[in-house]
Amino acid sequence: MSHAHPKDPLHGLTLEMIVVALVEFYGWEELGRMVVIRCFNHDPSVKSSLTFLRRTPWARAKVEEMYLWMKIEAADRADEARAREALAAQSGDRAPAGEAAGGEA
Repeated sequence: MSHAHPKDPLHGLTLEMIVVALVEFYGWEELGRMVVIRCFNHDPSVKSSLTFLRRTPWARAKVEEMYLWMKIEAADRADEARAREALAAQSGDRAPAGEAAGGEA
């Protein structure tokens, strides 16, 4: 019996998608501090990173693990932002989401 959605959280993601998402979230400088590999710290590019990660299983595993942690961190940030918006709306500091600022539409 085959499963429509495997339990692998990386299923359907390419290594390029993972690297691009990490760079967009953290930036090259932070990424280079988190995983100390030359392709993240010296003239970084997606292409050079993909070449290295495809040939270096330990580094690829670390980057894949970082991606999973990034997804958790991104969800936490989104939750915090929603909580701040809800508190601001309750205190009347700003219009609730979906309403135009400054008047009626």
